[in-house]
Amino acid sequence: MDVDYREAFENAPVGLAVGRNRMIVAGNHEFARIFRGSIAAMIGESFERLYPTQTDYEETGARVGERLASERSYTDDRVMRRLDGDLFWVRVSGFTYTPEHAHAHTLWVFSELNRAQPSSPSLRTTLTPRERDIATLLIDGKTGKEVAKALDISPRTVDIYRARLLRKYNAKNTQALVELLLRG
Repeated sequence: MDVDYREAFENAPVGLAVGRNRMIVAGNHEFARIFRGSIAAMIGESFERLYPTQTDYEETGARVGERLASERSYTDDRVMRRLDGDLFWVRVSGFTYTPEHAHAHTLWVFSELNRAQPSSPSLRTTLTPRERDIATLLIDGKTGKEVAKALDISPRTVDIYRARLLRKYNAKNTQALVELLLRG
């Protein structure tokens, strides 16, 4: 019995993407669905588009690269960004074919951790650009001081925006706010 590996890749029930030097060179239908894009639009693009911030992209790349170089594979749960800007939780597993240059040739598997789709417009679309920047870093688990440093603003400014977001979404604390934003 012949196996059509291309068909298996394209129709796998998990998102699959092949990367070369952190650029998307191939992806399957589920990968495109998860990130709300088309395969054609994603090919040739940097994986950076799928991270909440450039800082996340850079820091995750360095951390994961070290692990790929030593163990050839890596798995974690993280917040990523769909092409429409929505943030969501995803389990990411990666494998490198080239441990001597960890990101030179990789295979990535993406599985949504919460496939429930919001029934109303995303809360993310109601955020101002600055609120979105701060919320993205809070979702990533950064402290107020870390958010301030990443955005080159004062910690007090972060506290003011966080307080506004808590009031705006009637959240009791930062953790409740993060959970609310991730639900959409």
